[in-house]
Amino acid sequence: MTSDKKQPGYGDFRSDSAEDEGAGPAKSPVRPAIFGLSAKLLILTIVFVMIAEVLVFVPSVANFRKNWLMERLAAAQIAALSAAPNRELPLAARAALLRNAQVHGVALKRGDSRELILQSEMPGSLAGHYDLRDAGWATLIWDALKVFFAPPGQYIRVIGQPGFGAEQFIEIVVEQDPLKAAMFRFGFGILVLSVIISMITAALVYLTLNMMLVRPMTRITRSMVRFGEDPEDLTRVIVPSERRDEVGIAERELSHMQRELSGTLQQKNRLAALGLAVSKINHDLRNMLASAQLISDRLGGVQDPLVQRVAPKLINSLDRAIRLCTDTLKFGRAQEADPVRAMCRLKPLVEEVGDALGLSAVRALAWEIDVPEPLEADVDRDQFYRILSNLCRNALQAVEARKGGARPRICVSATRTGTVVTIAVTDTGPGVPDSARAHLFEPFQGSVRKGGTGLGLAIAAELVHAHGGDIELDDEGQGTTFRITLPDRVVELHTASTPVSA
Repeated sequence: MTSDKKQPGYGDFRSDSAEDEGAGPAKSPVRPAIFGLSAKLLILTIVFVMIAEVLVFVPSVANFRKNWLMERLAAAQIAALSAAPNRELPLAARAALLRNAQVHGVALKRGDSRELILQSEMPGSLAGHYDLRDAGWATLIWDALKVFFAPPGQYIRVIGQPGFGAEQFIEIVVEQDPLKAAMFRFGFGILVLSVIISMITAALVYLTLNMMLVRPMTRITRSMVRFGEDPEDLTRVIVPSERRDEVGIAERELSHMQRELSGTLQQKNRLAALGLAVSKINHDLRNMLASAQLISDRLGGVQDPLVQRVAPKLINSLDRAIRLCTDTLKFGRAQEADPVRAMCRLKPLVEEVGDALGLSAVRALAWEIDVPEPLEADVDRDQFYRILSNLCRNALQAVEARKGGARPRICVSATRTGTVVTIAVTDTGPGVPDSARAHLFEPFQGSVRKGGTGLGLAIAAELVHAHGGDIELDDEGQGTTFRITLPDRVVELHTASTPVSA
């Protein structure tokens, strides 16, 4: 993958609308939002604070109305106490008492009796009756809201106990227009105060969240977009901050992920360049090896003892070089072909692998096949031949690298348990070093011997996984054992339909 190609998933962040040659129409660019994250945060903060103020405003207005009426009841009580001892007050004095109390009528109630103390002429009729003695908050809120929509010129009757005992209370008649005007003034003051509080609160919340969340998220987003334009450029990797909260964790994880992705892309580019170089020199290299192989074949006919001793080693070295080139090119393909599986006897296949590698001809090597004659496995014969060939070749190289000790041994064993076949390739070599275990089945990284490529184990693991099996290293005993677990294919069962007679 080269850096000048568009990476999937990043096209939505770019504004260019040009079409790549031969790639079809490019994605339509995403239009920038009218309101960014900061603006949305500010607007939502103001709205939520205003909603909270409304929830405070309604009970406050209801409480203001109750207090205003209670003040009228208290003033009416004083006027009633002043007028009660002297029943013959002149009309001017009675009017002054009512005017000072801002009411149009006062009556006292004791038990079931009702006594009218003061009264003036009302130009209109009563529009409502309100008892403040046992009114709940829901009733007070609803009555307060009705005042704002009441028509002018209305009078209401109010009953309360501003200072009497439980058996006495006072009843007044009051004009609703002064109450409505006072509530409007109070409501306007609450509204202005709510707006000021909302703006201050919204500004503080906005600045705090913008500094703690929005700006870091904007920085992370810009880094992701910038890194997506050229993932191989390490200068585009985000530099994490020193924060220890979730934002700091996200920055550090994003930085780690970007570095790993950049390294992976660089490695793939190097491998792609290596594959291209190998494919270019493969033709010339094969011609050279073919010529060398012809010469080595001619050397085999020379009767010189030195030549007879050196020629087989030369031929084996040339064969290994040719196989290395072939394996490298095979691994460079996009993917292996799907296995064409069929039941295959394992013992003849293992014997064929041993004959091809010359294991039975090596006198210094104990080549053992512990596979029952009738044992079959559900495999692609050609691909499984490659698996066993790679594992046995690695085992041969391992035992050749070990010097001294008992006679080297390579054994291939197989058993079946139900629908699962287990194949083990065991050698008495020096074992797998700890440095190679982490990348054992990775190409160009899992090689055990010096100068190796690790393609044999990588190809074997890929083919085993294509069969739905698993391969693992088992080195509990002496030497090395690679164990393959291979299940049979799942056969779909169809129930024969039986016609039902009428």
